[in-house]
Amino acid sequence: MDIPKLIAAQRAYFETGATHDIAVRRRALQALQASVRRHEEVLCSALRADLGKSAVESYMTEIGIVAGEIRFALRNLKRWMRPRRVPTPLFAWPARSRVRYEPLGVVLVVAPWNYPLQLTLLPLVGALAAGNCVVLKPSPGAPATAAVLSEIVGECFPEELVALVPHAPQAVEELLTQRFDHIFYTGGGTFGREIMVRAAERLTPVTLELGGKSPCVVGAEADLKLAARRIVWGKTLNAGQTCVAPDFLLVHESVCDRLLVELQRAVERQWGSDPRFAVDYPRMVDGAHARRVAELLSTAGGETVCGGEVLEEERYVAPTIVLNPDPQSRLMREEIFAPVLPVLTFAELSEAADALLAADRPLALYYFGDEREGRRLCERVPSGGVAFNDVVMQVSSRRLPFGGVGASGMGRYHGEASFECFSNCRSYFLGSKRFDLPLPLCALSQAAARLAAAADGLVAAQHGVRYVAVRDELDRAAVVAQLLLVDDVRIVPVNMTVDADDALHHRGDRPHVVRHHDDGHAAVQLLENAV
Repeated sequence: MDIPKLIAAQRAYFETGATHDIAVRRRALQALQASVRRHEEVLCSALRADLGKSAVESYMTEIGIVAGEIRFALRNLKRWMRPRRVPTPLFAWPARSRVRYEPLGVVLVVAPWNYPLQLTLLPLVGALAAGNCVVLKPSPGAPATAAVLSEIVGECFPEELVALVPHAPQAVEELLTQRFDHIFYTGGGTFGREIMVRAAERLTPVTLELGGKSPCVVGAEADLKLAARRIVWGKTLNAGQTCVAPDFLLVHESVCDRLLVELQRAVERQWGSDPRFAVDYPRMVDGAHARRVAELLSTAGGETVCGGEVLEEERYVAPTIVLNPDPQSRLMREEIFAPVLPVLTFAELSEAADALLAADRPLALYYFGDEREGRRLCERVPSGGVAFNDVVMQVSSRRLPFGGVGASGMGRYHGEASFECFSNCRSYFLGSKRFDLPLPLCALSQAAARLAAAADGLVAAQHGVRYVAVRDELDRAAVVAQLLLVDDVRIVPVNMTVDADDALHHRGDRPHVVRHHDDGHAAVQLLENAV
């Protein structure tokens, strides 16, 4: 594939303005929706081949999430694209202010292997909804799923709108030499740093979804059976190869022994006495990853409470619990990305918070126990997202922006946040020709000083409403300049004539500028349409 030629074609297509049309965006999303639906069985087979996922897990964590994201975007796209009115400062009256979300241009999406369908197509949905042209680079670590993705993209989109770059030596390297308007990367922190360095050469904005060691804290008040079931489910989902899986446990010392018993019961309840022979138990992505996990376990120290079996040729790692591993071991320093759960204890919640603050900021923070205690913990410990009395489920809501903080990433997506991620939030100031102040600043300053000197006769307040009497247009301009710091004032001229004696009466809880006439009447101008 000629990558420079491809990107030039996409940029030329984008510059035609075609993707600004909501109809074009809707057609693209509908085509993707229909194609994913047609390929459901093939996708399930590919995910089984790549990661050992069952059909149920494939739909729950990949196909169903993508289908729901597309439906949500189609349902809300018109509202997302609508210009948003924002208040205009009083001194700029009668101008108007608007915010429009407009497409960025040509964007690059680099996806990982652990959720190869979801983490490729979810950013694509947001980029298409926002009106961009997209280059996709799926991971070679999940080749069967990448092949199906190539087929889906090829049948849905012309290359000038969406193109998928197949695996080839130095493909990513060549992509990073090109100019993009945004780069969206999901994967490890090491390559994420490399992408950020390369993007900085062209000042290209990036979204980085990097993961990390997401802690799970179990307090003394926790429902231990509930906590054990949910922790085991989240830790063994996709064989632990989930960026928001609970990486390790911090357990209150008073409940640790009971929790360990419940965790072992939960493993057997979910996967049987020997998970190796459970039909739906997922596998490591490859033998090398299984070998890495074996190395982590061999140097972890502590006590292996259950599991510990690793079969490299079968890509199998048993659900494993390690009590009190060495804090300096690789198991506690690296993201585990496997169904291996280290367990540490604490006596006071502040002790747990101090330990977490000493580490990198995680993608997720989980707490089981009293919600008030959990809130106190979250006030001290930053993270990309939080879940109380559950794990992983925070990513299932399309109304919750998802992303990291610090070493766990930057930027947010999912639902409307995806649309905003791939949009330029553009400000529009719509000036008016109806009113102008062609006066030098010195004249305004002199008029303002004159008004201040005669403030007792010119300014009065009644019922919390400010009234100002002015003699001529210069005074009127000075009043507008003086009101620059007044909050909650809206201006739209409404002219009416009243007796001079009534000029200071309460009139609709709004400030009034009153201009006196020789005949003893006054024209009242109602200020109603600004800040």
